[in-house]
Amino acid sequence: MDSSHSITQIQDSCVMVVFGADGDLSKRKLLPALYHLAAGNLLPKEFALVGFAITAMSDEEFRAKMSQAIKEFAGPIDPVVWERLCERLHYVPGDFKDSQAFRLLEETLTKVDVTYGTKGNFLFYLATAPIFFAEIVRQLGLRNLTVQQEGRWRRVVIEKPFGHDLESARALNVELGSVLNENQIFRIDHYLGKETVQNILVFRFANGIFEPIWNRRYIDHVQITVAESLGVEHRGRYYEQAGALRDMVPNHLLQLVAFVAMEPSNSFEADAVRDEKTKVLKAILPLSPLEVLRCCVAGQYGEGMIEEAPVRSYPDEPDVSPTSNTETYIALKLFIDSWRWANVPFYLRTGKRLAKRVTEIVIDFKCAPFLMFRRTASEELMPNRLVIRIQPDEGIALSFGAKIPGPVVRVGNVDMEFDYAKHFGSAPSTGYETLLYDCMVGDQTLFNRADNVEVGWSAVQPILDVWKALPPASFPNYASGTWGPREADELLERDGRHWYTKT
Repeated sequence: MDSSHSITQIQDSCVMVVFGADGDLSKRKLLPALYHLAAGNLLPKEFALVGFAITAMSDEEFRAKMSQAIKEFAGPIDPVVWERLCERLHYVPGDFKDSQAFRLLEETLTKVDVTYGTKGNFLFYLATAPIFFAEIVRQLGLRNLTVQQEGRWRRVVIEKPFGHDLESARALNVELGSVLNENQIFRIDHYLGKETVQNILVFRFANGIFEPIWNRRYIDHVQITVAESLGVEHRGRYYEQAGALRDMVPNHLLQLVAFVAMEPSNSFEADAVRDEKTKVLKAILPLSPLEVLRCCVAGQYGEGMIEEAPVRSYPDEPDVSPTSNTETYIALKLFIDSWRWANVPFYLRTGKRLAKRVTEIVIDFKCAPFLMFRRTASEELMPNRLVIRIQPDEGIALSFGAKIPGPVVRVGNVDMEFDYAKHFGSAPSTGYETLLYDCMVGDQTLFNRADNVEVGWSAVQPILDVWKALPPASFPNYASGTWGPREADELLERDGRHWYTKT
């Protein structure tokens, strides 16, 4: 499902430039995504890719390296499709701060543009560390490579994180805005490429059975879980600077909150949808320092077992301080100050080395009155629950009460399950296919706007401020392979609720 256009829409011809083309993101995600688009006849015929990285390589060496990567990360491939794409790969070696390297890039783009007839349309993808974002855009501006005129377009894609706090996010937006117009900037969040995330809007607004009950009158609370069984792996140096809160909450989790809680836009136009998402994020009630201490739980994983194998604690990971107080887990309770969501808590949690890998949204509805069942064998009624699974198995489940067969009236919970792969079939996907496609057609619906980014950071800045003044004192505080620290369970138990966990 695509957010605002038919999947048969044809993109403009273009050259895609990948900065950091020799990195993991490029090899594991971007190149396989481009291959999948090519295999589905969804790349323009007039297309080429130019890699830019510090490693010295010729075009032929770059193609050989990418050919090896595509076999490793894209699964079974059609050699004809790959050969057609591979012969359109080119490479420019250089430092991101070297103006001469950008002069060579400009010369290469001029040649490639003529060779493949790409009409001067350039898509610049910054698959680099965030410290290079502003510098690369500045260098592109100095070579006039960002200038749009005579019908040609120039777009820049940047990966998260968009800053490391509110102040740096604002500064980055100013730097990007000094060279680019907002309609040229595509701030990418790969979670929004998931079919089920996009399907939230269809599920909510296209179904007359659910749209009327999507509010405080019927919904008791909302849970959003993004759990990973992996540790920080080789990202220890980055994670020591970021932590779970910065890494996941202002972008991934709050974007999911926005999709769940937004009002219907008057169209599927990019700015109409993003306007409503921004309104929701602005309506998140700011946390006071006392509320941060009461409504936020930080955690760090210790030793434990994952898939029956022992794993080490976070302080023992490579490039991590043995006395680190960086959080690898965060749980928090938020409220949205709006008519639709008044007094409905949103519980969010995300963490590393948890019991299983799962991303899901849980909508718990209010229970029906028990009056009718007081003199039956039913002890209590369970709430209706809607579970939207985003990964690894995309689907939707709805639980409701039904009579258990027998002469005695007893109520049991049953599930209706919808599985994307079983119903629609599964296709190879990295989560980037839809997003890259949208970049090429210029559809910004699934991309973060400048104000969207800043509002997200505004929501978490009070937490960062309190944690800076009062760093955690008892890390590690949960064993690997569990669902996080005990305090996270207590966060819900105080409200008479519990985390939904389907093992």
